[in-house]
Amino acid sequence: MIKSFFTEFKKFAMRGNVIDMAVGIIIGAAFGKIVDSMVKDVIMPPIGLLLGKVDFSDLKWVISSGENPVSINYGLFFNALISFIIVAFAVFILIKALNKLQSALDKKEADAEAAAPTTKQCPFCCSTVDIKATRCPHCTSELKSEKAKEDAPKARKPRAKK
Repeated sequence: MIKSFFTEFKKFAMRGNVIDMAVGIIIGAAFGKIVDSMVKDVIMPPIGLLLGKVDFSDLKWVISSGENPVSINYGLFFNALISFIIVAFAVFILIKALNKLQSALDKKEADAEAAAPTTKQCPFCCSTVDIKATRCPHCTSELKSEKAKEDAPKARKPRAKK
């Protein structure tokens, strides 16, 4: 029973989408650390300098002081908020690019479908049949293929009698 459980778990874990998700989570965590460092070490110091040499990570509102002080660290919240905005913007740019790529692929598929018809109409019962069909599945009439129509000699109009 335990062996079958581990076999089933191994089968689940080795599916492609689970591995892709794991890679995405790992890269996302690494990207989050890079963004945090960029906010703390690159963006916030110049903003703090412009605002009078303020270190945002030290900004807090002390509610009670003493042996165990309680404070609201709104400076750290501002840092986290800026980090979130940067990550959200990066995800927005990524999704926008993916949507553009997907719409181009959809358009290409639609053009390919429109270019080559896949069905034709039975001249006897007016049902829709596959383009390759030689008999109508509805009325069982023999259908001429498009190539046979092209190869057939054209009927001549009878001459008018004088």
